[in-house]
Amino acid sequence: MYLNVFFSFICCLIISKLSLASPQTKRQMRYLLSRIDLDELMKKDEPPFTFPKTLEEFEYGFNEYGQLRHIKTGEPFVFNAREDLHRWNQKRYEALGEIITQYVYELLEKKCNMTKAILPVDATEDEPTSFIYLSPDALSNPSKLLVLIQGSGVVRAGQWARRLIINQDLDSGTQIPFITRAMADGYGVMVLNPNENYLEVEKPARSSPLPSPTEPSDEPAEKRERKDDKEGKKKREFYEKYRNPQKETETERIPIRENGSSEEHVLYVWDHFVSKAAAKNVFIMAHSYGGLSFVELMNQREMQVKNRVCAVALTDSAHNIWLQETSKGTQDWMQQHCCNWVSSPEPLDTPLDPMLPDCPRVSAGTERHELTSWMSFNSIFRFFSEVLEVKEDEEAEETSNTVTTRSSSLKSKHQDL
Repeated sequence: MYLNVFFSFICCLIISKLSLASPQTKRQMRYLLSRIDLDELMKKDEPPFTFPKTLEEFEYGFNEYGQLRHIKTGEPFVFNAREDLHRWNQKRYEALGEIITQYVYELLEKKCNMTKAILPVDATEDEPTSFIYLSPDALSNPSKLLVLIQGSGVVRAGQWARRLIINQDLDSGTQIPFITRAMADGYGVMVLNPNENYLEVEKPARSSPLPSPTEPSDEPAEKRERKDDKEGKKKREFYEKYRNPQKETETERIPIRENGSSEEHVLYVWDHFVSKAAAKNVFIMAHSYGGLSFVELMNQREMQVKNRVCAVALTDSAHNIWLQETSKGTQDWMQQHCCNWVSSPEPLDTPLDPMLPDCPRVSAGTERHELTSWMSFNSIFRFFSEVLEVKEDEEAEETSNTVTTRSSSLKSKHQDL
């Protein structure tokens, strides 16, 4: 590694002096640089991007508290496994994240007894697909349904924040506690997957054209020097960007039909699942960008949402009623049926000044964006229960008034007779 750093310094020193050198000295310096095999030099520093495929091969596992720990040492995950190799460390972290995603899917299926529903519902065998997770009674529960919508990024179904899963624990980083609590309280549950928007496939290798034979140039010496300087700058920028020339696989993305974005996904799941569910009372919890996707759903299906949704809990929502051009009716409805727990130094549930005329804002009891959902856990379920209780009381009162009115009408008719 020290040899690499030494050569890097020498190369940068030589390049910096080129602008002050005479044409003959420039050519000599370029010749010296051309003799240094940067590819071979940089390969010595960065290992190949090949990583374990399972937690066991990574030598990590989750303990009884849901914390990720090294199997042998018991230590938390260490990001900087190789000093001064940030790109390699990042790739290793991403490889572990993909394993975590599969691990959470297993928890949804085995611990929560949920099943996958493939999207689009009419997908053919040769088109890319996504999926959501449903509890056994998600579509048949006549009373309550909870819909969970995560934020944007690398997280997939069942996750709030990969960082929390790896560095803190499963409870704070996954949706598992919300699912198990909801099921215990009699809810059916739908877990959305708004970031699974495309299938990534490897691009076919492109054959590079053969270089044409070099011929004597008639360009003036000054023009050739400017051209050489430009090429030297490109090489320098390449070297500064990557100390290792390992090429990552070139891929292309094939969008999933009608699920090519978070907003499309939420709308599609509403049309094909939520709207067809038997539940009388639908509850929605959305984190970060999931809140924006919910508001976009209201823009597209305003009356349906108002008729079916009982309450919406947002956590550090990214929505903006002005930029999303929501109607006055939507804003009024959100003020009555939504609550946004936001990152704040104030104690949990402390009312905060509204930034926009949409829904009440209260403190999540943390200044960390990714922790807002977990810190608001009990408050959210209490909010749902209180809203449902008020709704049921109002319905009972309406029923009582209807019965009383009908009874009085019958009594009046009897007296007339």
